Amino acid sequence: MKAMDVDAVRAFLLAADLQSFTRAADVLGTTQSAVSLKLRRLEGQLGRRLLERTPRHVRLSVEGLAFLGVARELVSSHDRAAAAFETEQRRLAIGINQQLVGSELPFLLRRMRDHDPNLLVEMRIAGTNELMRGLEQGELDAVLVLRPEDRGKRGKAVCAETFSWFAAAGWEPRAGQPLPLATQGESCRVRIEAVRALDRAGIEWCEVFVGKGAAILGAAAVAGLAVAVLARRAAPPVTVDVSGLLSLPPIRSQDVMLYSNLSDRRTRNALRVLSLAFQ
Repeated sequence: MKAMDVDAVRAFLLAADLQSFTRAADVLGTTQSAVSLKLRRLEGQLGRRLLERTPRHVRLSVEGLAFLGVARELVSSHDRAAAAFETEQRRLAIGINQQLVGSELPFLLRRMRDHDPNLLVEMRIAGTNELMRGLEQGELDAVLVLRPEDRGKRGKAVCAETFSWFAAAGWEPRAGQPLPLATQGESCRVRIEAVRALDRAGIEWCEVFVGKGAAILGAAAVAGLAVAVLARRAAPPVTVDVSGLLSLPPIRSQDVMLYSNLSDRRTRNALRVLSLAFQ
């Protein structure tokens, strides 16, 4: 067998992780057709179909799942060898809104490490206003936040984040009692949207837990203290969406915006890898 094309293996990993040839091409700075061609050649070399393609989705085949682990090892070993004599370590300070990060944070960090093992990543998890100040003051290179009320600063819309009502599996409200809520407090725009929706629907509610960040609100839900208003991506896997079960109203989605002061190609590519994970 000829030596395996590491770039093709890298394209396979990105397509598998992002479930999209288009997104993989964005990360690699190439075209969808080029990624597709690389993968067809890789599959031909291995004599295995690695990915199942449909008009809307890209999924791992059984053979692709078996190949996934060793493919990661191959690309990781290649990147470490290629960087063996690199002495420059680039710092990237990123801020992410505290409502957008939950149990998938290790996946996000691994994605960035796999992309550039020699990148020094500093990450701050906080509210939108605090992160925007950090960006303006030069403390942060880039931020992923819910769209600020002040829309004067130009940014890129990454996706629309959906929010809903989450509780522990099997949790039930007490009969005749207001709906207990876990929120981020009165200044939180998602909380404002949620309680407005409850008021319009004529549903009584009571705030019983206030915390900062999806991880803390998720913990309150897992503990059975309350129903937490969470981004779907950040909800703990052991919680369930109870909006249908309890006939709770929908919550308006929020735009996730990327603001950046970056100009060099290396860190902009790393940031593109991170932002694609939110799409």
